[in-house]
Amino acid sequence: MSKDLYKILGVSRTAGADEIRRAYKRKAKDSHPDLHPDDAQKAETFKSASAAYEILGDEQKRGQYDRGEIDGDGNPTGFGGHHGFGGTGQTAGGFQGDPFEEILSGMFGGGRRRPGPRKGSDIRYRVEISFEDAVTGARREMTVADGRALNVSIPAGIETGQTLRLKSQGNSSRSGGPPGDALLEIIVRKSNIWTRDGNDIRMTVPVPLKTAILGGQVEVNTPMGPITLKIPEGSNSGAVLRLRSKGVQMPGKAGHLYARLEVQIEDPRDSGLRDWAKG
Repeated sequence: MSKDLYKILGVSRTAGADEIRRAYKRKAKDSHPDLHPDDAQKAETFKSASAAYEILGDEQKRGQYDRGEIDGDGNPTGFGGHHGFGGTGQTAGGFQGDPFEEILSGMFGGGRRRPGPRKGSDIRYRVEISFEDAVTGARREMTVADGRALNVSIPAGIETGQTLRLKSQGNSSRSGGPPGDALLEIIVRKSNIWTRDGNDIRMTVPVPLKTAILGGQVEVNTPMGPITLKIPEGSNSGAVLRLRSKGVQMPGKAGHLYARLEVQIEDPRDSGLRDWAKG
């Protein structure tokens, strides 16, 4: 009995070219021998799907197959044209509109190529950066363990444990291939002033009692530099003021800085303070 190519690919006889192409790609991805090297059944499924697509994926051959001029193996049946299925100029195993290379590219990063020189090995380093650099982002020159100075772009928002990859800054290849990469594991130093809460930053701001009662201004250090913070009249300890977009400088969505006020009482022995309090 002649094999049913449509059944092999799991499509109907009225399926369009795109549907046939997608069906073949699904079959090929699921049964590719390079992914299942020891599975004979998968290898046979892949072989059958490839043979079916060689005919159904070619408009002319599909027409010959549908008219009964060639069988499921592509051989002339004697019921139609006398040219068989040759003359396409394709290499063995190739298909017109061939998705095979796309499949290999998706699985292995490219089509089938002869292996070239091996890439050099990667080098891993641990590097410390300041809290400020992690918040704002920066470009820094870092000296790593082997004495080399690397120019590193630190993205805003990076956290401890994340890794930066510097292309071609690793070990040289022994076979003439490209060098490996340098992988920098980031450690963000803790700050005595700020703590991070997602993309927001929190800090405590000391406020003189007089300023808290009457209102005024205090200077506040932020990771972006010093700013003047307006203290509302009648502020109490524990009150929180928000400084918009003064948090982690993520592109397009900078966080905020939340300043928790801590009212400080000046020296109670200060006669000026006593007079002010009485007055």
